[in-house]
Amino acid sequence: MSLQDLAEPKSDSAVSFEFFPPKTAEMEIQLWNAIRRLAPLQPRFVSVTYGAGGSTRDRTHATVKRIIDETELRPAAHLTCVGASREAVNGVIRDYWQAGVRHIVALRGDMPEPTQPYCAHSDGYQTTPELVRGIRAIAPFEISVSAYPEKHPDSASLDWDLDVLKDKVDAGATRAITQFAFESTFHARFRDRACRAGIQIPIVPGLMPTTNFKGVARMAKRCGATVPAWLAALYENLDDDVESRKLVASAVLVEQVRELKAEGFDQFHFYTLNQAELTFAVCNILGIKPAAVKSVAA
Repeated sequence: MSLQDLAEPKSDSAVSFEFFPPKTAEMEIQLWNAIRRLAPLQPRFVSVTYGAGGSTRDRTHATVKRIIDETELRPAAHLTCVGASREAVNGVIRDYWQAGVRHIVALRGDMPEPTQPYCAHSDGYQTTPELVRGIRAIAPFEISVSAYPEKHPDSASLDWDLDVLKDKVDAGATRAITQFAFESTFHARFRDRACRAGIQIPIVPGLMPTTNFKGVARMAKRCGATVPAWLAALYENLDDDVESRKLVASAVLVEQVRELKAEGFDQFHFYTLNQAELTFAVCNILGIKPAAVKSVAA
């Protein structure tokens, strides 16, 4: 599939965008600039992350509530079960429903300290499938969960990961969003293995921009994602050249979308890092064009 093939008059692809709650007034401005820029693309939904150990609970809720109040976007709020009791997590779930949220991204979550091994709260949900069942027991949310094309760092094998994903589906998950992977074959092989295992929900590739290559490489090491030698070579000698890195990142992301489309994927989840330009450009190439939407307040 060529770039010319991607530039269809009308796209059959669906996209979703991920944001993180801002820590400062300056980051708040950056986030809402990104939302204003991307909202006219009419994504299927936008997700808002939840910090390690539930550290951004209030900021996540505030961001989601503002998206509901001030835009026509459909927000999906992240929720983890680490570091909190069932009662506390159930309270968050009810608060989300009361605020108008109808979609949750249910995750195990990470410990507050990156080097700490995972340990479930003694009075909390022990696993993501348990969390999914808990959400289902409270309200009829749409529920997305995570999937790992290259194996979760804490998993014994890819087969183990598939068993866990199947448990999430059996518990009520309706979509899986993958950890980012830079080799499109990882996404395709994982989807095919999931299909053979009887997993029928959509598996949506998560796409990570590589403009800040060093930062992405550190993130990849923590989450078990491979950084191919060819990708590292593209960024050689560009540490101090932001504009060139932006151009390279655009080419990398367009190429990955092109490959994934050729593999039969038609849904894509963009980890925007609260920046709009790269995601907007790739969506435009996919044939996803801006439409008039309700204005987003500054």
